[in-house]
Amino acid sequence: MGQLFSKKNKEVFSAPLGLNNPVTVQVLGICSALAVTSKLEPAIVMGLSVTVITAFSNVVISLIRKTIPNRIRIIVQLVVVAALVTVVSEILKAFAYDVSVQLSVYIGLIITNCILMGRLEAFAMMNGPWESFLDGIGNGLGYAKILIIVAFIRELLGSGTLFGFNILNYDCIKELGYVNNGLMMMPPMALVIVACIIWYQRARNKELQEK
Repeated sequence: MGQLFSKKNKEVFSAPLGLNNPVTVQVLGICSALAVTSKLEPAIVMGLSVTVITAFSNVVISLIRKTIPNRIRIIVQLVVVAALVTVVSEILKAFAYDVSVQLSVYIGLIITNCILMGRLEAFAMMNGPWESFLDGIGNGLGYAKILIIVAFIRELLGSGTLFGFNILNYDCIKELGYVNNGLMMMPPMALVIVACIIWYQRARNKELQEK
């Protein structure tokens, strides 16, 4: 049990949540941060979907890594990811159809997410199943964390709502001069918010600052 939660394994899990975040530090998965963060609900679902797929694809590739011929390893990785994406997509259609419609083709495009392929190639191909599982969970949650922050800001300031519930669209608030910012609903604003998060993270952590 001690080995399962060793200092190294804890770091594998926690690093992507902070100092090695896949979006703000590794600069991966930016496209979906622009596409699915206009509302909080689809952002959460997308983040959780990527977390599940990254974790289990890491485990599968780690288990079979020694049997995969080097020349076809990318094809095998894509097949594993595609199978998991298909399963997740069908589950969403069965139990969260409205959200799956909002996400549209972006669930299918998880197959091409740089975070997934990067972790499979850089970590799962060289480490055991447990470590790979922790790495997948950590990177997925690190990705989901940024999506949720961006979606929270965009939906709150762009629509005045959260999860579709009215938060700011009240007469007493509007009388103070508040107006929903339509620019927040446009994809470029997601990039601006991500840039602000990157700036904040680098300002707080000297080790991330360029020397």
